[in-house]
Amino acid sequence: MTLARWRRRVALLTAAVVALTVPAAAFAHASVTSTFPKYRQELRRGPASVRISFDQKVDALPNAIRVYDAHGRLYSRGVRELAHGYTVATTLSALPKGAYTVRWQVVSGDGHVVSGVYTFGVRVRAPEPLQAYGAGGPTTSEHIVRWLYFVALALLLGGLGFRLLILPRQLPPALERRFFWITGIGVVGALEVGIAAFLLRAEDALQLPLGRFIYGDLSPIAGGTRFGTAFIAMTLGFAFVAALLFLAWLTELRWLLWAAFATGLGFASGLSLSGHSAVDQGASKWSELADWVHLSSASLWAGGVIMLVTVFVTERALGRESFVRFSRLAPLLMAILLGAGIYLSVLRLPGVDDLWQTGYGRVLMVKLGLVALALAWGAAHHFLVRPRLRTAGRGVARSLLGESAVAMSILLVAAVLVDSKPPAPRPAPPAQAVHARR
Repeated sequence: MTLARWRRRVALLTAAVVALTVPAAAFAHASVTSTFPKYRQELRRGPASVRISFDQKVDALPNAIRVYDAHGRLYSRGVRELAHGYTVATTLSALPKGAYTVRWQVVSGDGHVVSGVYTFGVRVRAPEPLQAYGAGGPTTSEHIVRWLYFVALALLLGGLGFRLLILPRQLPPALERRFFWITGIGVVGALEVGIAAFLLRAEDALQLPLGRFIYGDLSPIAGGTRFGTAFIAMTLGFAFVAALLFLAWLTELRWLLWAAFATGLGFASGLSLSGHSAVDQGASKWSELADWVHLSSASLWAGGVIMLVTVFVTERALGRESFVRFSRLAPLLMAILLGAGIYLSVLRLPGVDDLWQTGYGRVLMVKLGLVALALAWGAAHHFLVRPRLRTAGRGVARSLLGESAVAMSILLVAAVLVDSKPPAPRPAPPAQAVHARR
């Protein structure tokens, strides 16, 4: 490494450290210090009132606190200020057994309207704020953002896996630069798109316009839901991966790439620990493991295909060697992907006819069709392209681009599936009906 190159990299690292150490301006709006009932608290009997306390004096709006049941019936009556304006309360009608949503809004001392939402239950478990009354559920924007997140993971994990498992230790400078560009885009995308996904989900739960959402209380979502906990852990984890990648580019130490690869794979499990495999009927540690294996193998395969295209376009001779090596790894990845996917499909679909009778099943059929196309494409590469690799020329790159497009399509359908609700388990037939058939 030349002295000028070393100095440039040290300057960039110094700039990054300085940027991270500059303190951000703190918001001055009111924050919640306590609530009654507490976030997601399960009560043995219905409370007579709801109270929310703040760290500064606030002004209560006419409908400062609204309490709804799961069907949207309003139980709150009026609003009053307590503790010299530091607490806002509302009186409740008699609450029957059920789950309840609290939506509140007050004027902070800085003049901004601060809002929030949380849930509690009376003799039932309270739902997460993401399932609070009024939340609309996943939108098209969330599907697109989730897809972009999967693409980012594929670029990061697939790029790192391809570099470490397929490519030689020493690469031509042009290809090395492109590798860091691809994985850098992947890790930055995982961070930025992850933040966008969290904000979209929180906006849906709060049901606020942008001007007021900026001052919304996100603490019940960030700290009181699996999704929020996973978001915080994954954001911190991928920030660490970004640092490892930057140091690997700076120092050219290969072990830093291995550390980034292992860390990225580990924190990708946050999606599995907060999704359907962790919370739906039949969820277990095995379903969480299968979901993580499914996601990891898909990311390694899809990102690997993109890296293979990059290598083939940059260094044709090295591309041919990489094609042969990747053709040995890809079938294993696809077999793992299929095995984990079939297990999860059987777990989530109560009956075979749910494939065509439910929205979740129909989306799954589209995904299965695309996976079948990817398998056929991979088989063509293995049996038709590989034997004539030296004479195939540009046709290989175009074919790989086609396979990468199929991979991106599979990730898009997977994003829709992640945000979709699997069909509910079918109730068991009544005992009398069973005896009657006998």
